[in-house]
Amino acid sequence: MKNKKSSYTEIMKSRNTKNVPSEHPVLDMYIQMVLDEALFNRKRDLLEERINDALDTKNKTLFMTLSKEYKVLRLLG
Repeated sequence: MKNKKSSYTEIMKSRNTKNVPSEHPVLDMYIQMVLDEALFNRKRDLLEERINDALDTKNKTLFMTLSKEYKVLRLLG
C-alpha cells in the first residue's frame, strides 16, 4: 500500500460529495452545525474586537456601522 500524504482539499475533491448520498446524513448535519457555530462565533468575536477598536480610537462612524452589523448578527444567532 502506498504511504502518500494527501491534503484535506485533495481528499474532499476525491470524495465527489455532490453526487454521492451520504452514508451518515445525521453525522454530516451535526458536523455542519458545529462548523456553522464555530464560524458564527469567530465572526462575532472579530466584530466585537473591531467595535472595541473603534471605541478606543473614538471613530463614531465606524462604530455605528459595526454596531449595525453586530445587531443583525445577534438577531441571526
